[in-house]
Amino acid sequence: MPESLGTGDLITRALLKAGTRHLFTLNGGHIWGLLLGAAEQGLSLIDVRHEQTAAFAAEGWSKLTRECGVAAVTAGPGVTNSISALAGAWANDSPLLVIGGRSPLATEGKGSLQELDHLPIVSSITKLARTVRAPEDAYPAVAEALRVAQTPRTGPTYVDVPADVFFGAAEVPADGQGAPSLAARAPDPEQVSKAAALLRNAQRPVVVAGSGVWWARAEAELGRLCHAARLPAVLNGLARGMLPPSDELWAGRGRRVALGEADVVLVAGVPLDFRLGFGDPPVIDAEAKLVYVDCDGRRRHRPGAAVLDGDIRAALAALAEAVGDGPDRGGWVERVHASVEDARRKDLERAAGGGRPVHPARVVAEVARRLDPDAIVIGDGGDFVSFVGRMIESRQPGTFLDPGPYGCLGVGAGYAIAARLAHPDRQVVLFNGDGAFGFSAMDFDTLVRHRLPVVCVIGNNGIWATEKHPMRSLLGTAIAADLRPGVRYDRVVEALGGHGELVEEPDQIGPAFERALKAGVPAVVNVVTDPDAEYPRSAALI
Repeated sequence: MPESLGTGDLITRALLKAGTRHLFTLNGGHIWGLLLGAAEQGLSLIDVRHEQTAAFAAEGWSKLTRECGVAAVTAGPGVTNSISALAGAWANDSPLLVIGGRSPLATEGKGSLQELDHLPIVSSITKLARTVRAPEDAYPAVAEALRVAQTPRTGPTYVDVPADVFFGAAEVPADGQGAPSLAARAPDPEQVSKAAALLRNAQRPVVVAGSGVWWARAEAELGRLCHAARLPAVLNGLARGMLPPSDELWAGRGRRVALGEADVVLVAGVPLDFRLGFGDPPVIDAEAKLVYVDCDGRRRHRPGAAVLDGDIRAALAALAEAVGDGPDRGGWVERVHASVEDARRKDLERAAGGGRPVHPARVVAEVARRLDPDAIVIGDGGDFVSFVGRMIESRQPGTFLDPGPYGCLGVGAGYAIAARLAHPDRQVVLFNGDGAFGFSAMDFDTLVRHRLPVVCVIGNNGIWATEKHPMRSLLGTAIAADLRPGVRYDRVVEALGGHGELVEEPDQIGPAFERALKAGVPAVVNVVTDPDAEYPRSAALI
């Protein structure tokens, strides 16, 4: 006789078949069937204090592992609390599955507890959104959602299950969930030749690469192309670390020169969004020729001289072979490298100050010199995290996480949970602005309960700095931009069972950070920083 299982067991079976290792969740009656199925079948449950953390943790898992992270949330407010993470995953191309509870079919439209039709809300920020209306549809629906999430262009999917459907049962499908379909079309040979000629003949070429290269698992191909064509590389998003900062072609802090003076720009797996000045001057010269390598033409608003849409990994490999041994371009490489060293020197000068309150650059510099090469660094905040993104030079790919272009605060605790689970033997360091810390502070209880030691370094300047400084500069005043200075966030974490220290002197940052690393529990180093220290912003705020 074919085996019959409850709906929650069927969903769990589909998740396990696909390789899901953790289900991030918050208990709610509408998803009890799934929680029971997960517990009975041995799927790890990581329960949190807010649904946004569950969904951010699932997205963090996908960013770190390139697997599809999965969150389960209850109906109505549980789903709406996860919307920001879905929107962030949509902007980041993160493969993510959110499974939502739903009010019973038997009382649909009558005003059940937490009744809401979720699909119209989530459809614009997911690749697939559907409701399971019968137990026999549960396994194939979840299997399909996982497959779609991991098929380029990768991204989030959503499935919800009415509470009474969880009470039903169905037979286990004979055909198990297979590997995700990752096939993408091969690069057009004509466009490969055209792009290779542009790169060979350029005097000042550069590549700007982003998260799409990471999702395509194409870091090795990118490195080969950079060295074959002698391309300085500006690395954005999850592409950070694909060239080490010791490489002469690494242009992380020299992007003003590398992009602003380039005559050919290879745009690989990254949108020309606000972070890159929308691809316009002064960030990229109006006369520069663009070569695109991406899954498709989504988010593209400037024409390309050559376009290689489809399989990013195959396109970069084909380009590396077609370019052959490019010209030396020693003068151009040296020009970009000199700009990198100049930026490093200026940042060191910012970080050298010894006054109180502490300059945020000093905080970042003190922590950076104590990081292992494979440390996972997470940024959750505004100006403080802008200093982190500028000064932390990732030495390996997949080790720097931030909210991405959607810019949602509150990712920190969720990403940290995922990082400690994915890499239990590495340092996991979360840089939090004091404002951002408030979005997910209670999930330090989650970190404590699940015994996930991470270190959170708070830049505590008592203001919403990303808003206050430009608002005051542009409008002559700053409204609703202040917090209470010097709040003892370290004591909050201590009360939740973690380790906390307040730091007010620059020379105490390093020792406090080292003690936090050794604490063996989730830890906060709460550093009082200078509210007048403004990040030297060049990217657009909107």
